[in-house]
This record gives sequence, structure tokens and C-alpha cells, in this order.
Amino acid sequence: MAQSNVKINSKNVKYNIQDYIESVDKQNKLYRKTLIIIIISQIFGGAGLSAGVTVGALLAQDMIGSDSLAGLPTALFTLGSAAAAFIVGRLSQRLGRRVGLTAGFFAGGVGAIGVIIAAILDQLPLLFISLFIYGAGTATNLQARYAGTDLAGPTQRAKAISMAMVFTTFGAVAGPNLVDVMSKFAESIGVPPLAGPFMLASAAFLLAGTVLLIMLRPDPFIIAKGIAEAQQNRQGHAGRGQAAPQITAANKRGIVIGATVMVLTQIVMVAIMTMTPVHMKSHGHGLGEVGIVIGIHVAAMYLPSLITGVLVDKLGRTTMSYMAGLTLLAAGLLSALAPADSMLLLTLALALLGLGWNFGLISGTAQIVDATTPSTRAKTQGSVDVLIAIAGASGGAMSGAIVAHSSYTTLSLLGGILSLLLIPIIVWERSKRQPR
Repeated sequence: MAQSNVKINSKNVKYNIQDYIESVDKQNKLYRKTLIIIIISQIFGGAGLSAGVTVGALLAQDMIGSDSLAGLPTALFTLGSAAAAFIVGRLSQRLGRRVGLTAGFFAGGVGAIGVIIAAILDQLPLLFISLFIYGAGTATNLQARYAGTDLAGPTQRAKAISMAMVFTTFGAVAGPNLVDVMSKFAESIGVPPLAGPFMLASAAFLLAGTVLLIMLRPDPFIIAKGIAEAQQNRQGHAGRGQAAPQITAANKRGIVIGATVMVLTQIVMVAIMTMTPVHMKSHGHGLGEVGIVIGIHVAAMYLPSLITGVLVDKLGRTTMSYMAGLTLLAAGLLSALAPADSMLLLTLALALLGLGWNFGLISGTAQIVDATTPSTRAKTQGSVDVLIAIAGASGGAMSGAIVAHSSYTTLSLLGGILSLLLIPIIVWERSKRQPR
């Protein structure tokens, strides 16, 4: 039997988890409560992340005066999100989700404030540093999806991920559609218009962190670790050492496959998404139209999550990973072939891009959760999200150079072709073990 008090790495905090160990009903109640809190924070977090996606490239283009480095802001805040994913994962492993996620959102809010100051002072070095720090909010918004799975059973995990993600839609869609409003507000108070959306981002990230700081008690990850330790103690002596090597090998394979699916989908999505606003602006589209296209794209990234979660749990992780590759291929082909003045086709292409990313992220995340235990789960999740962020940074950095030296069409075609790599990777995975 586990001890009634499980101390976490904090001088002043103890959680009594005995009731949760002995009561499935209490575990389910905490699971539902955690989902509600994560949902609230995700609404704010979604609004914060959409600012950089929508106008980050345009702000850099305006300050630098060149298209060739327009992908740099996305590269910077995705590199920042890589560093933050590592730190948030380690903090969450040691101190729980509440500490890790709160710290990440607060850092993102500070970074957004720095972007505003950099735009006012026209200071490129400060802009780049601030975009890097702003990336912490983006990483934390994604890391929050794991918190919903801490107390979820194996057949609930994809649905729990999807619940956390779908409510990001409300903030993430509102953000791009408030670009004009925030730009006009910024201009009215003497701030460069393109810095306006970052005002929304700073407030949104700080609010998301505050919600978690106040409400995420008891911490679901600390409780999950305590329950897992108690279950191990109860299993006692019989056959523990025999099963471990096989489970470890299978788990390593699951982590590799889940991470690969998410990395490839991230590269394709970020590369095409980053340069779409620049492509549209250079062909006469206004900020309002850019906001609509990116808003629909972000909606497609998150809104289908509930359906995707059910499909991942019922059809399997492998099937939905196939769907991710095929959907991203369709998005790349359509964005390459769509006339630059066609709002309808560009919007459809970006919607498919978001949907393919959604399929890949939820199926890949579910594989990571399946393949880990509470003793290493949070830091493994953080490490995987580092790879995802680096992939996004690579896609963002390369996208501007590809468009500058070739075209948006070339970029889109390359993205579609890259997404096809998912298929041989998944075939290899299926050859190693039985599909779900």
C-alpha cells in the first residue's frame, strides 16, 4: 500500500493521494475537473499563439524590408518553443503540470510584450529575442494537451487529447479575426499596427497561466505518478523482471513512430502556413483576408479534434497517421495549383493543411502516451515536443528562402511530397508489430 502522503519536489506542498489510489470514482472526477481547467486555459492560449502565426512574418518583413527573411520569426518562436518544451517537460516531471505549464505561459506573455516594445522602438535584435521567448507560449499550449491524458485510460487518451485541443479553436480562430481590430487599436495609441495582435497575445498567455496556477489543484500528474507507484507496489514480486525488456523495446518503437509522425506533419504545416500571408499580401490581399484564411486554417487545426480523437481511439493510431500524410499531400498540391487571387482555393488548401496536421498530432501524441509511464512520461513528452518545435523552426526558416529563390508553388509542392514519407515509415512500423 502506498503512503498516504506523496511529497513532490517542493518545500511547502504535499498531496494526499490515498483516496485517489483507492477510488476509481475520485480518479474519474479529477480527470473531468482537469479537462475543464485545461479547456479554459486553452481558450486563452489559442488566442495567444495565433498572433505570431498571423502577423509575425509580416512584422519582420516590414521591419527588415525583405521577403527572404520573412520566415525567420516563425523559426525563432518555434526554436523558442523547442527550448521551452524541454524546460516545461522537465519542470512538469519534477514539480507537476501546474508549475510547468504556468511557467511556460507566463514566459510567452513576457515575450509578446517584448515584441510590442521592439516594434515601437524599431529594434530588430529585441524583436528576435522576444519572438524566441514568445515561443514558450506556443510550446506550452501544445504541452497542455498531455495534461488531459494523465488520468485517462488507454481507450480515453485520444479523446482526452482532442478535448484539450478542440477548445483551443475558440481563441485561435478569434485571434486572426481580431487582427484588424487590434491593429487599429495599436495605431490609435501610437503603436505600429502589426504589433497590435501581440497585445492580445500577451494578455491571453498571462491569463492562461493564471488559470492553471490558481485552479490546477490537485496536480493530475502528481496524482498519476502516485497511483502508478502504488500499483507497482501492489503487483509485488511475481514476474516483474521478465516482462520489462519486451515492454521497453515496444515502447521505444512507439515513441520513435509517434515522434516521427508529428515531426513530419509539423514541418509541412509550418512551412506552407508561414509563407501564405506573405504570398497573399504580395498578390493584393489585405490583412482582413489574410486573417480569414489563417483563422480557417487554425480552426481546421483544432476544431475537428473531437472527431479525430474518436477515430484515433476506434480506427487506430496507424490508420489516422496514413490519413495525415494523404491530407497534407492534398493540401500541398492545392496550394501549389491555386491561383494567387483565389480566396476560395487558398482557404480550402489551408484548411486541408490544418486538418492533416490535426490527424498527425493526435495520432502521434496518442502513441507517445501509450508508450510511456508516469515515471518518465512528462520529460519524454517534453523531449518529443522539442523535436516537433525544431521541425517547425526548420520549416519556417527554409520556407522564406525557398519562396525568395523559387516560388510559393515550389514550396507547396515540396511540402506535399515530404508528407508522403509518412507512408513508408508507418509501413515499417506495421512490419515490426501488430497494428492497433
